[in-house]
Amino acid sequence: MKTHFHFAAILVIAATTGFVSCKKDEVTPPADDHHSGTGSLRVNFTPMFGDSLLDLNTESYVTGNGDTLTVSLFKFYVSNVILTDDEGNIHAVPESYFLIDAQTSTSETITLNDIPGGHYTTISFLIGVDSTRNVSGSQTGALDPANAMFWTWNSGYIMAKLEGTSPQSTQSFHAVTYHIGGFSGTNNAIRSVTIPLTTNASVTSTGNPLVTLKADVAEWFVAPDTIDIAINAYAMMPSAFSVQIANNYSDMFSLVSVQN
Repeated sequence: MKTHFHFAAILVIAATTGFVSCKKDEVTPPADDHHSGTGSLRVNFTPMFGDSLLDLNTESYVTGNGDTLTVSLFKFYVSNVILTDDEGNIHAVPESYFLIDAQTSTSETITLNDIPGGHYTTISFLIGVDSTRNVSGSQTGALDPANAMFWTWNSGYIMAKLEGTSPQSTQSFHAVTYHIGGFSGTNNAIRSVTIPLTTNASVTSTGNPLVTLKADVAEWFVAPDTIDIAINAYAMMPSAFSVQIANNYSDMFSLVSVQN
């Protein structure tokens, strides 16, 4: 009887020891700080003309057609921002509408808040304002008509504006005026952009990385269509010419750097 009791006790001890050993082997690894919580991501749009910083009203630049251009105004909408991380997760930033204005340096850096922690590999956005907001009536913030980026007569947003002067222009005072709009049909000027981030932007609860993008005015005038200012220095309504400009500037953005 004692032998049986002693044997049973050994079994209980062995089973208990095995249970403890298994529990030690199943320790949960610490959470990856880069994939927990939320943080913010900043995006800077640096206005340039080719390899030169854009200098309004002062410097003259040469377009792909060989025309000379002095820029006085450069504005565009960025909206519907989408971020994709290294695991393929997609985060659409809600209510992401921003107006970038080269006359106002503070507008050139936008902040995306409440971004899930992660290592982001691409950023996508629209140049312009989506069709729904174009027909949603008077709005506020970046979409306020007071920003002079809305055609009240045409009930639609101007997606991007470029103004200046050129000796090749046949307009009064040699003006160059490109107000590019149109949100439907063959004159749709909304363009989608996706920028791969060669260095991941790591969003955490304690850090807010900065992605710097070049916004190149030179791209308005070349590829796929070379723009001759002497032939057309004016666009103020949705048109086939506005679509040409939009096709050109759809690739005006390129990555400069990612700072984590």
